[in-house]
Amino acid sequence: MAHHYLEFERPIAEIEGKIEELSKLSDNAGEGSFDSEIDALRGRMDEMRRKAYANLDAWQKTQVARHPERPHFTQYVNQLIEEFVELRGDRKFADDQAIVGGLGRFRGQPVVVMGHEKGHDTTTRLKHNFGMARPEGYRKAVRLMDMAEQFNLPVISFVDTAGAYPGLGAEERGQAEAIARCTERCLTLSTPMIATITGEGGSGGAIALAGANRVLILEHSIYSVISPEGCASILWRDNARAKDAAEAMKITAQDLIGLGIVDRIVDEPAGGAHSDPEAMVTAVGDAVEDELRRLSNLDAEGLRQQRAERFYAIGRQGLV
Repeated sequence: MAHHYLEFERPIAEIEGKIEELSKLSDNAGEGSFDSEIDALRGRMDEMRRKAYANLDAWQKTQVARHPERPHFTQYVNQLIEEFVELRGDRKFADDQAIVGGLGRFRGQPVVVMGHEKGHDTTTRLKHNFGMARPEGYRKAVRLMDMAEQFNLPVISFVDTAGAYPGLGAEERGQAEAIARCTERCLTLSTPMIATITGEGGSGGAIALAGANRVLILEHSIYSVISPEGCASILWRDNARAKDAAEAMKITAQDLIGLGIVDRIVDEPAGGAHSDPEAMVTAVGDAVEDELRRLSNLDAEGLRQQRAERFYAIGRQGLV
């Protein structure tokens, strides 16, 4: 399978190409013919990857967060959730596959799980509308959280969207109201809720599933009120200045934890989550399990109060 390389990964791609060429020559010349050269190139490639990913700027992190091979909601569910049963529809208009959710067991514990799904190829991207939900998706999420409260189940959400879908039909059916209701439902939930920003957390479309007791973020994910391109277009009327906008907006995990917008960074493998998706999903599962355990001693009122205090504190650091 051909890998997708980002602009700053081109030197790494060149070395990987040389490794493939030597591997083919080795197969033709006999086993072990170029082993030492291949091992040396692999060591060099690994070192280059570690250095590159240790010094990413905000725009490069934005590219990594959008990487098409990054694990998506479906992979998190397949690897972490047993006996998953998907629940569809908002019981008002339709089923929106940009947000997928249902019931299952997370490491033995019954949970409600939901999240944005972007898709991985043309067919699934169109099916899931690139993870950009319409009102029906957010109303389905409200329905799932209502069920979680009814049966006293924790809620686990995975956020990965450029934003809510801005189409005419979505606006006609109450997109803003649906996002607001979904955000409100997160904040009033009487059961524990853990949200993880797994890729791109864009605008109200993201926070509608991230009004949680604890908000986790992957090391190279981003979380912002608008995309860097959108910000550049508004401020400078120039999409080409998206890199400048990304730096100014403080959208990286490292910026966000300092501002109190997220609570925990989950480290990614060297080379990003897409370099080892299985290890990434396992690491997220470990972090979610740890956070759920920490919330286990809070009752319904305590959970709501903790959630409210968490969000009220955003932006107030240093204020008297």
